[in-house]
Amino acid sequence: MTSYVAAIDQGTTSTRCMIFSHAGEVVAVDQKEHEQIFPRAGWVEHDPEEVWTNTREVTAGALAKADVSPTDIAAVGITNQRETAVVWDRTTGKPVYNAIVWQDTRTDRICTELGALGGGQERYRGKTGLPIATYFSGPKIRWILDNVEGARDRAEAGDLLFGNMDTWVLWNMTGGPEGGVHVTDPTNASRTLLMDLQTLSWNPDIADEIGIPLAMLPEIRSSSEEYGRVRERGVLAGVPIAGILGDQQAATFGQACLSPGEAKNTYGTGNFVLLNTGTEQVLSKNGLLTTVCYKIGSQDTVYALEGAIAITGALVQWLRDNLGIIGSAPEIEALARSVDDNGGAYFVPAFSGLFAPYWRSDARGAIVGLTRYVNKGHLARAVLEATAFQTREVIDAMNADSGVALTSLKVDGGMVGNELLMQFQADILGVPVIRPVVAETTALGAAYAAGLAVGYWQGEDDVRNNWAKDKEWHPAMDEASREKTYKQWKKAVTRTFDWVEAED
Repeated sequence: MTSYVAAIDQGTTSTRCMIFSHAGEVVAVDQKEHEQIFPRAGWVEHDPEEVWTNTREVTAGALAKADVSPTDIAAVGITNQRETAVVWDRTTGKPVYNAIVWQDTRTDRICTELGALGGGQERYRGKTGLPIATYFSGPKIRWILDNVEGARDRAEAGDLLFGNMDTWVLWNMTGGPEGGVHVTDPTNASRTLLMDLQTLSWNPDIADEIGIPLAMLPEIRSSSEEYGRVRERGVLAGVPIAGILGDQQAATFGQACLSPGEAKNTYGTGNFVLLNTGTEQVLSKNGLLTTVCYKIGSQDTVYALEGAIAITGALVQWLRDNLGIIGSAPEIEALARSVDDNGGAYFVPAFSGLFAPYWRSDARGAIVGLTRYVNKGHLARAVLEATAFQTREVIDAMNADSGVALTSLKVDGGMVGNELLMQFQADILGVPVIRPVVAETTALGAAYAAGLAVGYWQGEDDVRNNWAKDKEWHPAMDEASREKTYKQWKKAVTRTFDWVEAED
Protein backbone atom coordinates (compact mmCIF):
# COMPACT_ATOMS: atom_id res chain seq x y z
CA MET A 1 0.00 0.00 0.00
CA THR A 2 1.20 3.52 -0.80
CA SER A 3 2.03 5.19 2.48
CA TYR A 4 0.08 8.45 2.62
CA VAL A 5 -2.64 10.75 1.28
CA ALA A 6 -2.13 14.51 0.82
CA ALA A 7 -4.63 17.35 1.03
CA ILE A 8 -4.43 20.91 -0.27
CA ASP A 9 -6.39 23.17 2.09
CA GLN A 10 -6.86 26.51 0.34
CA GLY A 11 -8.38 28.71 3.03
CA THR A 12 -9.43 32.32 3.42
CA THR A 13 -6.22 33.51 5.06
CA SER A 14 -3.71 30.82 4.11
CA THR A 15 -2.99 27.76 2.03
CA ARG A 16 -1.56 24.59 3.47
CA CYS A 17 -0.67 21.09 2.47
CA MET A 18 -1.19 18.31 4.98
CA ILE A 19 -0.08 14.70 4.69
CA PHE A 20 -2.03 11.99 6.53
CA SER A 21 -1.41 8.37 7.42
CA HIS A 22 -3.92 5.54 7.02
CA ALA A 23 -4.92 6.09 10.67
CA GLY A 24 -5.88 9.69 9.86
CA GLU A 25 -2.90 11.07 11.76
CA VAL A 26 -1.04 14.20 10.64
CA VAL A 27 2.37 13.29 9.23
CA ALA A 28 3.41 16.75 8.04
CA VAL A 29 1.98 20.19 7.38
CA ASP A 30 3.27 23.31 5.65
CA GLN A 31 1.32 26.56 5.56
CA LYS A 32 1.64 30.05 4.11
CA GLU A 33 -0.59 33.10 4.48
CA HIS A 34 -1.63 35.23 1.52
CA GLU A 35 -2.43 38.92 1.32
CA GLN A 36 -5.90 40.18 2.25
CA ILE A 37 -6.73 42.97 -0.20
CA PHE A 38 -9.30 45.61 0.81
CA PRO A 39 -9.70 48.07 -2.11
CA ARG A 40 -12.54 49.88 -0.33
CA ALA A 41 -15.01 49.36 2.50
CA GLY A 42 -16.88 46.07 2.06
CA TRP A 43 -14.57 44.79 -0.69
CA VAL A 44 -12.33 41.78 -0.02
CA GLU A 45 -10.02 40.27 -2.62
CA HIS A 46 -7.21 37.72 -3.01
CA ASP A 47 -4.57 37.46 -5.73
CA PRO A 48 -5.23 34.06 -7.38
CA GLU A 49 -1.69 33.86 -8.72
CA GLU A 50 -0.27 34.39 -5.24
CA VAL A 51 -2.53 31.61 -3.97
CA TRP A 52 -1.33 29.27 -6.73
CA THR A 53 2.32 30.09 -5.99
CA ASN A 54 1.72 29.40 -2.30
CA THR A 55 -0.01 26.12 -3.15
CA ARG A 56 3.09 24.88 -4.96
CA GLU A 57 5.38 26.04 -2.16
CA VAL A 58 3.45 24.45 0.72
CA THR A 59 3.09 21.18 -1.20
CA ALA A 60 6.86 21.01 -1.64
CA GLY A 61 7.31 22.01 2.00
CA ALA A 62 5.01 19.29 3.33
CA LEU A 63 6.70 16.60 1.24
CA ALA A 64 10.10 17.75 2.49
CA LYS A 65 8.99 17.75 6.12
CA ALA A 66 7.55 14.26 5.77
CA ASP A 67 10.65 13.17 3.82
CA VAL A 68 8.51 11.45 1.20
CA SER A 69 8.36 11.49 -2.59
CA PRO A 70 5.32 11.65 -4.89
CA THR A 71 5.43 7.86 -5.26
CA ASP A 72 4.60 7.63 -1.54
CA ILE A 73 1.34 9.57 -2.04
CA ALA A 74 -1.71 7.53 -3.07
CA ALA A 75 -3.87 10.54 -3.93
CA VAL A 76 -4.38 14.22 -3.21
CA GLY A 77 -7.61 15.91 -2.19
CA ILE A 78 -8.54 19.58 -2.45
CA THR A 79 -10.58 21.59 0.03
CA ASN A 80 -11.17 25.29 -0.24
CA GLN A 81 -12.76 28.50 0.91
CA ARG A 82 -16.13 28.36 -0.80
CA GLU A 83 -17.93 31.11 -2.75
CA THR A 84 -14.66 32.95 -3.53
CA ALA A 85 -14.87 33.53 -7.29
CA VAL A 86 -12.08 33.56 -9.88
CA VAL A 87 -12.48 34.29 -13.59
CA TRP A 88 -9.50 33.61 -15.84
CA ASP A 89 -8.43 33.28 -19.48
CA ARG A 90 -8.42 29.66 -20.62
CA THR A 91 -5.52 30.29 -23.05
CA THR A 92 -3.12 32.32 -20.92
CA GLY A 93 -4.22 31.11 -17.46
CA LYS A 94 -4.22 34.72 -16.25
CA PRO A 95 -7.06 35.94 -14.01
CA VAL A 96 -8.97 38.88 -15.46
CA TYR A 97 -9.47 40.28 -11.95
CA ASN A 98 -8.56 39.40 -8.37
CA ALA A 99 -10.56 36.65 -6.69
CA ILE A 100 -13.63 38.19 -5.03
CA VAL A 101 -13.82 36.68 -1.54
CA TRP A 102 -16.92 35.22 0.08
CA GLN A 103 -16.95 38.06 2.66
CA ASP A 104 -17.17 40.74 -0.05
CA THR A 105 -20.36 42.83 -0.18
CA ARG A 106 -19.95 44.76 -3.45
CA THR A 107 -22.68 42.72 -5.17
CA ASP A 108 -25.41 44.07 -2.89
CA ARG A 109 -27.00 46.09 -5.69
CA ILE A 110 -26.97 43.11 -8.07
CA CYS A 111 -28.64 40.99 -5.38
CA THR A 112 -31.30 43.64 -4.82
CA GLU A 113 -32.02 43.80 -8.57
CA LEU A 114 -32.39 40.02 -8.77
CA GLY A 115 -34.73 39.94 -5.78
CA ALA A 116 -36.83 42.69 -7.36
CA LEU A 117 -37.63 40.34 -10.26
CA GLY A 118 -40.00 38.63 -7.85
CA GLY A 119 -39.72 36.65 -4.66
CA GLY A 120 -37.07 38.82 -3.02
CA GLN A 121 -34.24 36.96 -1.32
CA GLU A 122 -36.16 33.69 -1.69
CA ARG A 123 -36.38 33.81 -5.51
CA TYR A 124 -34.01 30.88 -6.11
CA ARG A 125 -34.25 29.00 -2.81
CA GLY A 126 -36.60 26.30 -4.12
CA LYS A 127 -34.03 25.26 -6.76
CA THR A 128 -30.72 26.13 -5.08
CA GLY A 129 -31.45 25.98 -1.33
CA LEU A 130 -29.99 29.47 -0.96
CA PRO A 131 -31.26 33.02 -0.46
CA ILE A 132 -30.01 35.71 -2.82
CA ALA A 133 -27.03 37.17 -0.95
CA THR A 134 -23.65 38.76 -1.59
CA TYR A 135 -22.10 35.64 -0.03
CA PHE A 136 -22.49 33.43 -3.10
CA SER A 137 -20.39 33.16 -6.26
CA GLY A 138 -22.97 33.88 -8.97
CA PRO A 139 -23.38 37.62 -8.35
CA LYS A 140 -19.58 37.95 -8.07
CA ILE A 141 -19.14 36.46 -11.57
CA ARG A 142 -21.75 38.90 -12.86
CA TRP A 143 -19.88 41.82 -11.24
CA ILE A 144 -16.60 40.83 -12.93
CA LEU A 145 -18.26 40.47 -16.33
CA ASP A 146 -19.98 43.84 -15.91
CA ASN A 147 -16.97 45.76 -14.60
CA VAL A 148 -13.84 44.37 -16.27
CA GLU A 149 -13.44 45.84 -19.75
CA GLY A 150 -14.12 43.26 -22.45
CA ALA A 151 -14.80 40.46 -19.97
CA ARG A 152 -18.39 39.80 -20.98
CA ASP A 153 -17.56 39.57 -24.68
CA ARG A 154 -14.65 37.22 -23.93
CA ALA A 155 -16.86 35.08 -21.68
CA GLU A 156 -19.60 34.80 -24.30
CA ALA A 157 -16.95 33.83 -26.88
CA GLY A 158 -15.86 30.97 -24.62
CA ASP A 159 -12.48 32.45 -23.75
CA LEU A 160 -13.00 32.83 -19.98
CA LEU A 161 -13.42 30.23 -17.26
CA PHE A 162 -14.95 30.52 -13.80
CA GLY A 163 -14.18 28.55 -10.71
CA ASN A 164 -14.30 28.72 -6.97
CA MET A 165 -10.85 28.19 -5.50
CA ASP A 166 -11.08 24.39 -5.78
CA THR A 167 -11.43 24.66 -9.55
CA TRP A 168 -8.64 27.24 -9.83
CA VAL A 169 -6.22 25.01 -7.91
CA LEU A 170 -7.28 21.82 -9.74
CA TRP A 171 -7.01 23.44 -13.18
CA ASN A 172 -3.50 24.67 -12.46
CA MET A 173 -2.34 21.44 -10.80
CA THR A 174 -3.44 19.40 -13.84
CA GLY A 175 -1.71 21.59 -16.43
CA GLY A 176 -3.44 24.96 -16.59
CA PRO A 177 -3.55 26.17 -20.23
CA GLU A 178 -1.92 22.86 -21.23
CA GLY A 179 -4.81 20.50 -20.59
CA GLY A 180 -5.95 21.63 -17.15
CA VAL A 181 -9.10 19.91 -15.89
CA HIS A 182 -12.01 22.35 -15.46
CA VAL A 183 -14.10 20.57 -12.83
CA THR A 184 -15.82 21.23 -9.51
CA ASP A 185 -17.85 19.11 -7.09
CA PRO A 186 -21.44 19.52 -5.86
CA THR A 187 -20.43 20.99 -2.48
CA ASN A 188 -18.80 23.93 -4.26
CA ALA A 189 -21.29 24.15 -7.09
CA SER A 190 -24.11 24.36 -4.54
CA ARG A 191 -22.60 27.63 -3.24
CA THR A 192 -22.90 29.57 -6.49
CA LEU A 193 -26.69 30.20 -6.68
CA LEU A 194 -26.46 28.44 -10.04
CA MET A 195 -26.81 24.70 -9.27
CA ASP A 196 -30.06 22.74 -9.07
CA LEU A 197 -29.90 20.81 -5.79
CA GLN A 198 -31.97 17.96 -7.15
CA THR A 199 -30.15 17.28 -10.41
CA LEU A 200 -26.66 18.50 -9.39
CA SER A 201 -26.46 20.38 -12.69
CA TRP A 202 -26.24 24.05 -13.62
CA ASN A 203 -29.63 25.72 -13.95
CA PRO A 204 -29.62 27.50 -17.33
CA ASP A 205 -32.57 29.74 -16.48
CA ILE A 206 -30.94 31.10 -13.33
CA ALA A 207 -27.56 31.49 -15.05
CA ASP A 208 -29.23 33.43 -17.85
CA GLU A 209 -31.15 35.63 -15.42
CA ILE A 210 -28.03 36.48 -13.41
CA GLY A 211 -26.13 37.03 -16.66
CA ILE A 212 -23.56 34.22 -16.71
CA PRO A 213 -22.66 32.21 -19.87
CA LEU A 214 -22.87 28.48 -19.15
CA ALA A 215 -19.65 27.92 -21.13
CA MET A 216 -17.69 29.55 -18.27
CA LEU A 217 -18.84 27.04 -15.69
CA PRO A 218 -16.87 23.92 -14.72
CA GLU A 219 -18.17 20.38 -15.10
CA ILE A 220 -19.81 19.13 -11.90
CA ARG A 221 -18.44 15.74 -10.81
CA SER A 222 -18.77 13.83 -7.53
CA SER A 223 -16.74 14.74 -4.43
CA SER A 224 -14.72 11.52 -4.58
CA GLU A 225 -13.36 10.29 -7.92
CA GLU A 226 -10.22 10.74 -9.99
CA TYR A 227 -10.45 14.04 -11.91
CA GLY A 228 -6.93 13.98 -13.36
CA ARG A 229 -3.29 13.68 -12.39
CA VAL A 230 -0.83 16.31 -11.26
CA ARG A 231 1.10 17.73 -14.23
CA GLU A 232 4.53 16.28 -14.92
CA ARG A 233 6.46 19.35 -13.75
CA GLY A 234 4.36 19.58 -10.58
CA VAL A 235 5.61 18.78 -7.10
CA LEU A 236 3.26 15.79 -6.91
CA ALA A 237 3.82 14.77 -10.53
CA GLY A 238 1.60 11.90 -11.60
CA VAL A 239 -0.39 11.65 -8.37
CA PRO A 240 -4.17 11.36 -8.92
CA ILE A 241 -6.29 14.26 -7.70
CA ALA A 242 -9.32 12.35 -6.45
CA GLY A 243 -11.28 14.39 -3.92
CA ILE A 244 -12.89 17.84 -3.77
CA LEU A 245 -14.96 19.14 -0.86
CA GLY A 246 -15.73 22.73 0.10
CA ASP A 247 -14.04 23.44 3.41
CA GLN A 248 -17.10 23.14 5.65
CA GLN A 249 -18.33 19.96 4.03
CA ALA A 250 -14.80 18.57 4.25
CA ALA A 251 -14.75 19.27 7.98
CA THR A 252 -18.12 17.54 8.34
CA PHE A 253 -16.74 14.49 6.57
CA GLY A 254 -13.51 14.61 8.54
CA GLN A 255 -15.51 14.77 11.78
CA ALA A 256 -17.28 11.55 10.71
CA CYS A 257 -20.70 13.25 10.77
CA LEU A 258 -21.90 10.65 8.28
CA SER A 259 -25.37 9.90 9.64
CA PRO A 260 -28.50 12.08 9.62
CA GLY A 261 -28.70 14.20 12.77
CA GLU A 262 -24.93 14.50 13.31
CA ALA A 263 -23.52 18.04 13.35
CA LYS A 264 -20.21 19.86 13.59
CA ASN A 265 -19.07 23.46 13.99
CA THR A 266 -15.87 24.74 12.41
CA TYR A 267 -14.22 27.74 14.07
CA GLY A 268 -12.18 29.49 11.39
CA THR A 269 -12.28 32.92 9.77
CA GLY A 270 -16.03 32.50 10.14
CA ASN A 271 -18.04 29.75 11.83
CA PHE A 272 -20.02 27.13 9.99
CA VAL A 273 -22.42 24.67 11.58
CA LEU A 274 -23.48 21.76 9.36
CA LEU A 275 -26.18 19.22 10.21
CA ASN A 276 -26.25 16.06 8.10
CA THR A 277 -29.84 15.54 6.86
CA GLY A 278 -29.08 12.41 4.84
CA THR A 279 -30.53 12.10 1.35
CA GLU A 280 -33.33 14.53 2.24
CA GLN A 281 -33.21 18.21 1.27
CA VAL A 282 -34.60 20.23 4.17
CA LEU A 283 -35.53 23.75 3.06
CA SER A 284 -35.00 26.08 5.99
CA LYS A 285 -37.72 28.30 7.43
CA ASN A 286 -35.28 29.86 9.89
CA GLY A 287 -32.51 31.47 7.87
CA LEU A 288 -30.29 28.45 7.23
CA LEU A 289 -28.90 27.17 3.93
CA THR A 290 -29.74 23.87 2.26
CA THR A 291 -26.54 22.56 0.73
CA VAL A 292 -24.86 19.43 -0.57
CA CYS A 293 -22.94 17.76 2.25
CA TYR A 294 -21.03 15.35 0.00
CA LYS A 295 -21.42 12.90 -2.85
CA ILE A 296 -19.04 9.95 -2.74
CA GLY A 297 -18.62 8.50 -6.24
CA SER A 298 -21.86 7.01 -7.53
CA GLN A 299 -23.50 6.86 -4.09
CA ASP A 300 -26.59 8.93 -3.31
CA THR A 301 -26.11 12.62 -2.65
CA VAL A 302 -26.06 13.55 1.05
CA TYR A 303 -27.45 16.96 2.02
CA ALA A 304 -27.02 19.28 5.00
CA LEU A 305 -28.50 22.28 6.71
CA GLU A 306 -25.89 24.94 7.26
CA GLY A 307 -25.62 27.97 9.47
CA ALA A 308 -22.95 30.28 8.01
CA ILE A 309 -21.48 32.98 10.29
CA ALA A 310 -19.26 35.52 8.54
CA ILE A 311 -16.91 36.80 11.25
CA THR A 312 -15.53 34.82 14.21
CA GLY A 313 -11.80 34.08 14.01
CA ALA A 314 -11.50 37.12 11.73
CA LEU A 315 -12.58 39.23 14.71
CA VAL A 316 -9.56 38.01 16.69
CA GLN A 317 -7.37 38.94 13.71
CA TRP A 318 -9.00 42.38 13.64
CA LEU A 319 -8.22 42.86 17.34
CA ARG A 320 -4.60 41.94 16.55
CA ASP A 321 -4.04 43.69 13.21
CA ASN A 322 -6.34 46.73 13.29
CA LEU A 323 -6.28 47.64 16.99
CA GLY A 324 -3.01 46.07 18.15
CA ILE A 325 -4.58 44.99 21.46
CA ILE A 326 -2.91 41.56 21.15
CA GLY A 327 0.33 40.63 19.40
CA SER A 328 -0.78 37.17 18.28
CA ALA A 329 -4.11 35.37 18.12
CA PRO A 330 -3.41 32.91 20.99
CA GLU A 331 -2.82 35.85 23.38
CA ILE A 332 -6.55 36.62 23.44
CA GLU A 333 -7.30 33.76 25.84
CA ALA A 334 -5.00 35.02 28.62
CA LEU A 335 -6.29 38.58 28.15
CA ALA A 336 -9.91 37.39 28.32
CA ARG A 337 -9.13 35.35 31.46
CA SER A 338 -7.89 38.52 33.19
CA VAL A 339 -11.55 39.40 33.88
CA ASP A 340 -14.45 37.34 35.22
CA ASP A 341 -17.03 38.31 32.59
CA ASN A 342 -17.64 40.69 29.69
CA GLY A 343 -18.30 43.68 31.96
CA GLY A 344 -21.61 44.27 30.17
CA ALA A 345 -19.97 44.69 26.75
CA TYR A 346 -21.21 42.85 23.65
CA PHE A 347 -19.43 42.88 20.29
CA VAL A 348 -21.52 42.11 17.19
CA PRO A 349 -19.02 41.66 14.31
CA ALA A 350 -21.26 42.48 11.35
CA PHE A 351 -18.28 43.58 9.26
CA SER A 352 -19.79 41.99 6.12
CA GLY A 353 -23.39 42.30 7.24
CA LEU A 354 -24.95 39.40 9.12
CA PHE A 355 -25.21 35.92 7.63
CA ALA A 356 -27.33 33.17 9.23
CA PRO A 357 -29.94 33.39 10.54
CA TYR A 358 -30.52 37.06 9.65
CA TRP A 359 -29.10 37.63 6.14
CA ARG A 360 -28.87 41.39 6.69
CA SER A 361 -26.38 43.00 4.32
CA ASP A 362 -27.31 46.39 5.79
CA ALA A 363 -25.87 45.53 9.22
CA ARG A 364 -22.46 46.70 10.39
CA GLY A 365 -20.36 45.91 13.44
CA ALA A 366 -21.09 47.40 16.85
CA ILE A 367 -19.75 47.28 20.41
CA VAL A 368 -22.59 48.00 22.83
CA GLY A 369 -22.96 48.21 26.59
CA LEU A 370 -19.77 50.22 27.08
CA THR A 371 -19.11 51.95 30.39
CA ARG A 372 -15.90 53.36 31.89
CA TYR A 373 -15.56 50.08 33.76
CA VAL A 374 -14.88 48.15 30.52
CA ASN A 375 -11.22 47.46 29.77
CA LYS A 376 -9.35 45.53 27.08
CA GLY A 377 -9.84 42.27 28.98
CA HIS A 378 -13.60 42.73 28.78
CA LEU A 379 -13.32 43.50 25.04
CA ALA A 380 -11.23 40.37 24.51
CA ARG A 381 -13.87 38.34 26.32
CA ALA A 382 -16.65 39.97 24.28
CA VAL A 383 -14.78 39.03 21.08
CA LEU A 384 -14.68 35.36 22.10
CA GLU A 385 -18.25 35.36 23.38
CA ALA A 386 -19.47 36.77 20.05
CA THR A 387 -18.40 33.51 18.41
CA ALA A 388 -20.32 31.42 20.93
CA PHE A 389 -23.44 33.62 20.82
CA GLN A 390 -23.60 33.52 17.01
CA THR A 391 -23.24 29.74 17.14
CA ARG A 392 -26.16 29.56 19.60
CA GLU A 393 -28.35 31.54 17.19
CA VAL A 394 -27.59 29.09 14.38
CA ILE A 395 -28.12 26.02 16.57
CA ASP A 396 -31.51 27.39 17.69
CA ALA A 397 -32.50 27.77 14.02
CA MET A 398 -31.23 24.28 13.25
CA ASN A 399 -33.22 22.75 16.10
CA ALA A 400 -36.34 24.51 14.82
CA ASP A 401 -35.84 23.37 11.20
CA SER A 402 -34.95 19.78 11.98
CA GLY A 403 -37.38 19.29 14.86
CA VAL A 404 -34.62 17.52 16.79
CA ALA A 405 -32.71 19.19 19.63
CA LEU A 406 -28.93 18.94 19.37
CA THR A 407 -27.50 16.85 22.21
CA SER A 408 -23.78 17.56 21.66
CA LEU A 409 -21.62 19.51 19.25
CA LYS A 410 -18.41 18.34 17.57
CA VAL A 411 -16.00 21.22 17.03
CA ASP A 412 -12.91 21.78 14.92
CA GLY A 413 -10.80 24.53 13.39
CA GLY A 414 -8.18 26.96 14.61
CA MET A 415 -10.12 28.48 17.51
CA VAL A 416 -10.90 25.21 19.31
CA GLY A 417 -7.54 25.36 21.06
CA ASN A 418 -9.01 28.26 23.07
CA GLU A 419 -10.38 26.45 26.10
CA LEU A 420 -12.10 29.51 27.55
CA LEU A 421 -14.13 29.81 24.36
CA MET A 422 -14.95 26.09 24.32
CA GLN A 423 -16.23 26.23 27.91
CA PHE A 424 -18.34 29.30 27.19
CA GLN A 425 -19.68 27.60 24.06
CA ALA A 426 -20.87 24.66 26.15
CA ASP A 427 -22.32 27.06 28.72
CA ILE A 428 -24.32 29.12 26.24
CA LEU A 429 -25.58 26.07 24.31
CA GLY A 430 -26.34 23.97 27.35
CA VAL A 431 -24.89 20.84 25.69
CA PRO A 432 -21.44 19.19 25.70
CA VAL A 433 -18.82 20.42 23.22
CA ILE A 434 -16.44 17.74 21.88
CA ARG A 435 -13.02 18.36 20.32
CA PRO A 436 -11.40 15.57 18.26
CA VAL A 437 -7.74 14.56 18.40
CA VAL A 438 -7.24 15.97 14.88
CA ALA A 439 -8.77 19.43 15.17
CA GLU A 440 -7.92 20.41 11.57
CA THR A 441 -10.57 18.12 10.12
CA THR A 442 -11.04 20.21 6.96
CA ALA A 443 -7.89 18.88 5.30
CA LEU A 444 -8.56 15.43 6.75
CA GLY A 445 -12.01 15.30 5.11
CA ALA A 446 -10.53 16.13 1.70
CA ALA A 447 -7.89 13.45 2.24
CA TYR A 448 -10.61 10.91 3.06
CA ALA A 449 -12.55 11.79 -0.11
CA ALA A 450 -9.43 11.32 -2.24
CA GLY A 451 -8.31 8.16 -0.43
CA LEU A 452 -11.72 6.53 -0.75
CA ALA A 453 -11.69 7.13 -4.51
CA VAL A 454 -8.44 5.22 -5.00
CA GLY A 455 -9.09 2.46 -2.45
CA TYR A 456 -6.62 3.72 0.15
CA TRP A 457 -9.54 3.64 2.59
CA GLN A 458 -12.27 1.07 1.96
CA GLY A 459 -15.35 2.90 3.14
CA GLU A 460 -17.01 5.20 5.66
CA ASP A 461 -16.38 2.76 8.52
CA ASP A 462 -12.66 3.54 8.17
CA VAL A 463 -13.49 7.24 8.60
CA ARG A 464 -15.60 6.55 11.70
CA ASN A 465 -12.99 4.27 13.22
CA ASN A 466 -10.25 6.87 12.80
CA TRP A 467 -12.21 9.57 14.66
CA ALA A 468 -11.08 10.00 18.28
CA LYS A 469 -12.11 12.42 21.06
CA ASP A 470 -9.49 14.70 22.58
CA LYS A 471 -11.52 16.68 25.13
CA GLU A 472 -15.13 17.36 26.13
CA TRP A 473 -16.57 20.43 27.86
CA HIS A 474 -19.81 20.30 29.84
CA PRO A 475 -22.12 23.24 30.64
CA ALA A 476 -21.32 24.91 33.97
CA MET A 477 -23.60 27.97 33.70
CA ASP A 478 -27.05 27.90 35.26
CA GLU A 479 -30.10 28.31 33.02
CA ALA A 480 -31.07 31.77 34.33
CA SER A 481 -27.60 33.22 33.69
CA ARG A 482 -27.42 31.60 30.29
CA GLU A 483 -30.70 33.08 29.10
CA LYS A 484 -30.03 36.50 30.62
CA THR A 485 -26.73 37.03 28.81
CA TYR A 486 -28.12 35.55 25.59
CA LYS A 487 -31.06 37.96 25.75
CA GLN A 488 -28.61 40.86 26.00
CA TRP A 489 -26.73 39.53 22.98
CA LYS A 490 -29.94 39.37 20.93
CA LYS A 491 -30.66 42.95 21.92
CA ALA A 492 -27.17 43.98 20.81
CA VAL A 493 -27.67 42.35 17.40
CA THR A 494 -30.72 44.50 16.68
CA ARG A 495 -28.59 47.62 17.13
CA THR A 496 -26.58 46.74 14.01
CA PHE A 497 -29.54 46.65 11.60
CA ASP A 498 -30.21 49.31 8.93
CA TRP A 499 -26.78 50.91 9.26
CA VAL A 500 -25.99 50.89 5.52
CA GLU A 501 -28.49 52.85 3.48
CA ALA A 502 -29.19 51.85 -0.10
CA GLU A 503 -27.33 53.86 -2.73
CA ASP A 504 -29.35 55.94 -5.12
